[in-house]
Amino acid sequence: MIRREEITQHYAYDPAQVDRVVPEVVEHVAVVPYDAGWSAAYAVVAERIGAALGPGAVAVEHVGSTSVPGLAAKPVIDVDVTVADPTDEAAYVPALEAAGFVLQLREPRWHEHRAFRGAEPRSNVHVWGPDCPEVERHRILRDWLREHPEDVERYAAAKVGAAEATNAVGGVVMDYNARKEPVVRAILERAFRARGLL
Repeated sequence: MIRREEITQHYAYDPAQVDRVVPEVVEHVAVVPYDAGWSAAYAVVAERIGAALGPGAVAVEHVGSTSVPGLAAKPVIDVDVTVADPTDEAAYVPALEAAGFVLQLREPRWHEHRAFRGAEPRSNVHVWGPDCPEVERHRILRDWLREHPEDVERYAAAKVGAAEATNAVGGVVMDYNARKEPVVRAILERAFRARGLL
């Protein structure tokens, strides 16, 4: 059972706590209009993960901006995968890599998060353990945005502005994330209050 305090607590990103397997690189951040094909792209990624992990994938969910109809986004499918124990990398890393997903980083102090990158379709696969508060936060944000078009517009504007500012200085994706974070947190706090979590 996840405690409400764990769900509502905002995480402060600390690059010193990240074990990068693949170095972070400067890349153009493109935010594009919503594409109805993103649902089908997610299905391809989910099928590939399911085939690789079988019952080892406790849950597979489409999260992030591409999971919200009408929301502009980077054309990269975000997927949350729950496994029994993310520290047991032998149970899932070789299988995911054989399926074309490349381990990018580990964040042991942030719910033992592991992140992979996939191609064709482009995807970010996030691996977590059971009862992870970050997975619940992703669901809450996704579901709130699906129900609140005014916040979809607000978030889209923040994403476009963050991408433009990041590209102007040659930043990385984490810089983009930091620039849009205040709007994400404000939306989450409205969603938390509506659900009685705050």
